[in-house]
Amino acid sequence: MNYLHNKPQYANFANNNSIIIYRMKELLLVSIGSFFGGGLRFLVGKWLSQWLIMSFPWGTFAVNVVGCFLIGVFSSLSLGGHLSPNLKLLLATGLCGGFTTFSTFMNENLLLARDGNITTAAIYTALSLLLGMAALVAGYKMA
Repeated sequence: MNYLHNKPQYANFANNNSIIIYRMKELLLVSIGSFFGGGLRFLVGKWLSQWLIMSFPWGTFAVNVVGCFLIGVFSSLSLGGHLSPNLKLLLATGLCGGFTTFSTFMNENLLLARDGNITTAAIYTALSLLLGMAALVAGYKMA
């Protein structure tokens, strides 16, 4: 199963208003999770900066590793049917997405590789790193 095409079907919805309400609920769940994830990222960074020498970006490093662990837990629970789609939106997409997008990036790579798309995963990783750095440098130069 290609995870990129695993989208909900809307054929059972009576009208477009139902689809809009459903999407608004999804947006609200992701937004609430993102709010708390971003807040946690800020707090973890501040807390670690008080305890560790910051010549290394420990806060970002810790957030990325913890975020990868959490999205792994939430995704596995979801695949096993132990986490509802709404709770997955709140925790995996919202909380982990607000906490760190690196966790989403790593999860997408795992799913691509698991589905046999090793080359696509490698290209995605390489392009994300190379073009991300190029875009960052371009942004610095343009500002």
